[in-house]
Order: sequence, then structure tokens, then C-alpha cells
Amino acid sequence: MKPKIHITPTAQSLAEFACDWLVNLIEEHCRTHSAPFTLALSGGSTPKRLYQLLAELPVATIDWKRIVLVWGDERNFPKEHADSNFRMVKENLLDHIDIPPENILAVPNPGALPEVAAQQYEALLRKELSPGANGFPVIDCVLLGMGEDVHTASLFPQTMALRESSRWTVANHVPQHNTWRVTLTAPCINSARHVAFLLSGQGKESALQTLWYGPFDPQLYPAQLIQPTDGQLWFLADRAAVGKVELTN
Repeated sequence: MKPKIHITPTAQSLAEFACDWLVNLIEEHCRTHSAPFTLALSGGSTPKRLYQLLAELPVATIDWKRIVLVWGDERNFPKEHADSNFRMVKENLLDHIDIPPENILAVPNPGALPEVAAQQYEALLRKELSPGANGFPVIDCVLLGMGEDVHTASLFPQTMALRESSRWTVANHVPQHNTWRVTLTAPCINSARHVAFLLSGQGKESALQTLWYGPFDPQLYPAQLIQPTDGQLWFLADRAAVGKVELTN
């Protein structure tokens, strides 16, 4: 299935489009499915404005009781740490919406031993999300960013997580930042119904050029691993992120 592409003039218009796009996905799902809509959240600066816009929607726009939130990755810090992805989502979204606590599937014990945190997170997801035919959960939508080194989630170049083929989540040591992360694995992400890269700012142009036209080498360019098995891949970007890269459907 070919990727779908939408390019907006500015970072603000990107966030506004992504908000409308996500609301439409949720509404369509809720019309046709009784199960909750599962949404895997991305950390970083680009989705922050999206979360703020979601929080500012009129109360009846989204029935948050029918939404289950998953974290695509988490840094190995306690939830109150300034660099915590959970804290960013909490401050910009969770604190402003009426969502049941049991619908918030964050990493249970970030800041603990990384492998323990990853195992606990996988156990939580396996308890709450049903596996599909391939053994991985069918998440309705996964939001992703992409770093200048072409990493996504916490799948960094030449790290062990890139080789994982059976687990849903793993602890991944990132030598580039001398840190540990907990991340969804590539096959888990690829089992989603919709996977969307949100890209903003000039710093993304070179990475996007590599992802789109560079040699296929996912050990060096991990975002190349993201190829949904049966779902739809999206690129939602502002003009600065695209630059001179020629994106074609």
C-alpha cells in the first residue's frame, strides 16, 4: 500500500491538520467498531502542539472513554522527570481531558532497570490489547517522529532493538545518548492500522531525503523498518521539513 502524504505550510497548520485527521480516524472507527480506538503516542516537540489542540477540542468531540493510549517509547526516567514522555503528554493532554485511568497504558515503572520496565510494559500491553493473527496487537494508529539520524520511536541506528522480531516492547541502549529507552518494536508498529510520521522543521529534510531515496540499510536508517504489513503509512509534514525532497505517492 502506497504511503499517503500531506504537506502543510507551517508547523501550526501541520498540528491543526493532524488534529482534524486524527479526529476523523477516531470518528470513523467509533461508527464501525465497538472496541476502543488504540492510539500510540510519540514524544518530542512536534506532537506537543497536536496534543494541546486535542485537549482544546469541545468536550463532546472525542469520547475519551473509548480511547486507549499507548506510549510508542519512553525515556528511562521517572514520570515526573523533565525529559519524560509521559510528563509531556500529561501536561499537554491528560490533565485536560476526561479519560479513565485504566485507558492510559504508559510504561508502568520508567526509571527502573530498563529490561524490567520493558518486560512490565509488554505484560501490561498483552493484558489489555489482543494480539492479531501475527502475534502482535493491531493498534489503530501509531504516531511517530523521526530524528536527524533517521531513528524513530527509540529505534536508533545500530542498536539491538532493530533485530527484534517477536517481542512487543524492548529496552534499548542508545550509545549515542548514553541512555536507555523502552520502545515498541518495529514489527509491533508495523501491525498497526495507521502509522503516521509527523515531521516539522528544517532539521528533518536530510533525514527525509535519506528515508525516501537513500540505500535501504535499516541498521543505519531505522525508520526504513517502518512498513505497515496491512495498514496505511502516512507522512504529515510541514514545508520546512520537506524542503527540496520530492515526495510522491
